[in-house]
Amino acid sequence: MGLLSLFSKEKTIETTPKFSLNPTLPLERQVAEQIYNALQGPVVGEVLKQLDDTKSDAWWRSNMEGHSLKVAKELLPDVYELCNEVKQKLGYTEKVDFYITGDSTVNAFSVASEKDDEPNIVNINSGLFDLMTRDELRFVIGHELGHLINKDTALSRLIGFVFPGTSTPPITLIYKIRLHSQLAELVADRYGYIATENLESCVTAFFKMASGLDLAKMNVSLEALLEDNTRRLDYFLNDKGTSRASHPVNPIRVQALNLFANSESQAELDDGMEKLISILLKVGDSEQDEHLARFIATAGLTVANSDCSVSKEEIDEIIENLSALKIFPMKFLEEINNGNVGEIFSDSVTNLMNINPGLREGMLRYMIDVVMADKNIDKAEIDLIYKFGEDIGFSTIEIANIVASAIQQKFIPSLESLC
Repeated sequence: MGLLSLFSKEKTIETTPKFSLNPTLPLERQVAEQIYNALQGPVVGEVLKQLDDTKSDAWWRSNMEGHSLKVAKELLPDVYELCNEVKQKLGYTEKVDFYITGDSTVNAFSVASEKDDEPNIVNINSGLFDLMTRDELRFVIGHELGHLINKDTALSRLIGFVFPGTSTPPITLIYKIRLHSQLAELVADRYGYIATENLESCVTAFFKMASGLDLAKMNVSLEALLEDNTRRLDYFLNDKGTSRASHPVNPIRVQALNLFANSESQAELDDGMEKLISILLKVGDSEQDEHLARFIATAGLTVANSDCSVSKEEIDEIIENLSALKIFPMKFLEEINNGNVGEIFSDSVTNLMNINPGLREGMLRYMIDVVMADKNIDKAEIDLIYKFGEDIGFSTIEIANIVASAIQQKFIPSLESLC
């Protein structure tokens, strides 16, 4: 369509929301707070502010001013009007500089300024103007402003500061960061919808960004797009697909916006979102992973309780192992503990042995690790290890060798016992 011809076509299909919904997601706020607190945000954030060598604002400003076209009222009055119209619609009062970059990639981004006196940045690649209608651009601009409203950049800076370059966060934190990024995208999408109040434009914008195609020229109808989205969403809802990128897969995003636009009540919206978010919470992608998570939880609890004294170190060992399979390992452990631990343990062992008998030594070694976590090896715990080992097919001498190897490799006596 092109930048200059875009604004000659003003026909849009406007829809009005049935009621006003809060665009935030409670889980997104919860995960953001967990990450912030885990990284000691109040203290580390102040250190970050005091550093003289952070030149992020200057780098971005130089890059945009030097290589992109700033949307000025005198230069691009129609685009300027559109950007500020969206800004006003969302009630965003902070300063924002809008830019257009000569890039055929169908994309846009926002950058929050580090200093209060510097404007934030929203960039729109030129490829969007060749492909999108005015309402679709409203959605994209509203989405990027949504990231600024939601303060997503500030959390990203904190993460990048604590874990610079090739430094790798713990696996639990990696999963939480990914989940937050995905939830933040869903929140930003809601702001995009509020900016345009036109669900059709939001949906077609998604598919244009995914395919790079002008759907009108390809004679693709909205009904066909939504039917295709429903089919693809079923794949993810039926425990097959996972969403592991920083952005949720498009079937989730489209349905999330459909719910936000058309739910008759908050309860209906929350129920629908719970199903979609369950896809984002999946870490493993096989039946074995779920049985293994249940084994880690129940085996750990069984061992920890065998000496009638559950220690913090034992719980930490269980949580550390669960972290590779669950985004909220403590919540999962609590749910398991509130159920029939013995029955779940027995079922998980049976299922794992049927699916992959080769796991049995690793299962036994995990239980021994829980025994040694509190630097105390109790006879009741060892008796339990021998019984479990025999139940899954090990001989007494094989179990003894595995226990001996684990003690030599990992056991560290408690300093308290030496005092």
